[in-house]
Amino acid sequence: MENITAFFTTYSEELPRLIITKGVFILAIVIGIVIINRILSYSISRAVRRFIKQDTTGGIQAEEKREDTLISVFSKTSRVLVWVLGGLIILSELGVNIAPLLAAAGVAGIAFGFGGQYLIRDIITGLFIIFENQYRVGDVVALGGVSGVVESINLRLTVLRDLDGNVHHIPNGEVSIASNMTKGYSRIHVDIGVGYGSDIEKVTKTVNQVGSAMATDPEWKGKIIKAPAFLRVNEFADSAVIVKILGETEPGEQWAVAGEFRKRLKYAFDQAGIEIPFPQRVVHTAN
Repeated sequence: MENITAFFTTYSEELPRLIITKGVFILAIVIGIVIINRILSYSISRAVRRFIKQDTTGGIQAEEKREDTLISVFSKTSRVLVWVLGGLIILSELGVNIAPLLAAAGVAGIAFGFGGQYLIRDIITGLFIIFENQYRVGDVVALGGVSGVVESINLRLTVLRDLDGNVHHIPNGEVSIASNMTKGYSRIHVDIGVGYGSDIEKVTKTVNQVGSAMATDPEWKGKIIKAPAFLRVNEFADSAVIVKILGETEPGEQWAVAGEFRKRLKYAFDQAGIEIPFPQRVVHTAN
């Protein structure tokens, strides 16, 4: 306690003299720190805008938001490092022995590394998620077995809202596989069964007609990139021949387009006399 008191007493007496003799140099360091931070901020902004791979599939605003997030992270980090370095130089000029401070910072860094390793992992993973543009706010994704719309994303966690309205907070470090269902374009994928007695050529023609008519419908053509069409006979099931139908839509429109397509296809099959079978069981009665 006496040592601490003596330390503050000594420096309270010496501080005015040090400020007078070292004031100009200290002021120059502070001004230099401000100038360096502004230069770094400008350089980081230019570098991110220029060298980060552009992806406007989610819109210009989404792309700008991603770039702004990266610029903010890099700028804040560089600002802290410059001020810490400048502060150490100022303390050294004031006669403070900074070696114990550096040693203490090293010990604190080790302790923080052990205690905050999961936080650090979340932040690093979040940085790469944003940097690589894996998903953005508004995308429909599957993360760690949970699917939903991305409501927010930051360096530490991603917030999803599922179809039931439940909100899921997922630490970025827990994301090992991120499946984005609404990036670039989406695809409708329909497997439908028809009776074994059905004419496959007639089925193919009906499916393609329904898909083409829907792709030219003013209500739906803006949502469809490639009309749903017959792809192949996919399987011989117990009571039906399974045919596969594929089409491409604007991001996020696959569910609405698939629902409308199924409705129209059911009506067209009924009109064409194409059976959509259901599981049946034949029971033989012994005489």
